[in-house]
Amino acid sequence: MAATARTFVLHHTKLQPVPGLEEIHLHLAAEALPLMHAVQLETGDPDPALPFWAFAWGGGLALARYLGEHPEAVRGRRVFDFASGSGLCAIAARLAGATVAIGADVDPFSAAAIELNAHANGCRVGVEHRDVLDDEPPDTDVILAGDCWYDSRLAERVLPWLRSARGRGIDIITGDPGRLYLPAEELVEVAVYDVRTTTELEDLDLKHGRVYALRSAGEHE
Repeated sequence: MAATARTFVLHHTKLQPVPGLEEIHLHLAAEALPLMHAVQLETGDPDPALPFWAFAWGGGLALARYLGEHPEAVRGRRVFDFASGSGLCAIAARLAGATVAIGADVDPFSAAAIELNAHANGCRVGVEHRDVLDDEPPDTDVILAGDCWYDSRLAERVLPWLRSARGRGIDIITGDPGRLYLPAEELVEVAVYDVRTTTELEDLDLKHGRVYALRSAGEHE
């Protein structure tokens, strides 16, 4: 499947600069619906997951911008990029000086896209193609979590896992453009950016992408 996924990503995307982050290039798709149809045909799945790996989303764009402006957040540290998608945030972390960056995603096409995108940006990013929420948090220094608050069931699984990681001393940085299931009461806003997503599945006009740190247990405003 790995070779097939790599070929599929290359066939259905174009390597291009990321809006607002032109120093980073990703393999991006032009439209979501034709790509979703192609995934259906490729996998035989009538209801496949959205191709998150083929677009730059608002939270990830903000998070990558933040790492570019605040490299001290990851410089010299090990970084784990949860629900990595295209690998944008993991790549931004490596470019900002992270010693190790790993992108984790359940989608096999995402795993292929992360490897291709890392190579295109001249950096190395490890890939974990599995559901890491079933395991204990990884042995790392920083967890990045961009665009993971769009679905209630996912949010219910993600938040306890991130809380557990924070309790172990791991820094948690998340990016989001204001989705419904963002646990705002548990977060501290550290930056806000105007971002423009690359998919018609979201409003293409400029929107605010916000970056947050997860509070420690017992920490209050």
